[in-house]
Amino acid sequence: MQQAEHCLTVGATLGEGPIWVDGLLWFVDIKQQRIYAHDPVAGTLDHWDSPEMVGWVVPAQRGGFVAGLKSGPHHFDPATGGFERMAEVDTHLPANRLNDACVDGQGRIWFGTMDNDETALSGRLFSWVAGLVSPSSADAVCITNGPAISPDDSTLYHVDTLGKVILAHAILADGTLGPATEFARFGDADGHPDGAICDAEGGVWVGFYGGWAARRYGPDGVMTDEVRFPVSNITKIALGGPDGRTAYATTARQGLSDEQLAEQVQAGDIFTFRVAIPAKPLHRAAF
Repeated sequence: MQQAEHCLTVGATLGEGPIWVDGLLWFVDIKQQRIYAHDPVAGTLDHWDSPEMVGWVVPAQRGGFVAGLKSGPHHFDPATGGFERMAEVDTHLPANRLNDACVDGQGRIWFGTMDNDETALSGRLFSWVAGLVSPSSADAVCITNGPAISPDDSTLYHVDTLGKVILAHAILADGTLGPATEFARFGDADGHPDGAICDAEGGVWVGFYGGWAARRYGPDGVMTDEVRFPVSNITKIALGGPDGRTAYATTARQGLSDEQLAEQVQAGDIFTFRVAIPAKPLHRAAF
């Protein structure tokens, strides 16, 4: 069993959405409405303030990023710090926000929504193709996480955080999803499965909120690796570095009492560890 090492002091309320792009680690603090970029070689940390809660950023083919703001996807230009709304989502659900996302080999963004109060079953999984947002057939849940796409673009993994289950859907030729099958289910001692990604061999890495750990599951759903942390709320993993085998993990301070924060002084920071299987190729959003 590996132990994660402290990498970067951030103190994020809800660190999320790490992604390795062109030598930089990008991630967000949802609640503080902030986007970060960390250069591990130079040791620098830059940030941009967002006009709304921001769940994720993914690189765009036309340059810059697509950012998942509360109201919907926006184009984000780090050079200017500007945001341009591309689409609106869940305008009839003012308590909802965007939470997590990934890009497949065709440049489609798959993302989920959730109730920011974490009570209503109003979270849905969507796809965003050429500026058009479409709801998927996946069942509504309270907190969507992942999604993660297999290296061959054949399978989407969808995390129902409060249901403590990861579901797998076949991605059909027309871009819709097949029926859900159960990939992995967890007990109370595991914490809550949070963000998920796939590596180059189709393994699924998932962080556990309240679980003090991140784990890798093979394509057959069997756990292959576990990494323990000195903080409890592990939100998501990114694979990067020169060889794609350095893992970076975002964490969160949200929900911790003063006593817990005194014991977990590095909560909300970035942690790192090495992995055997590298990252799959990076895909950029098309629009």
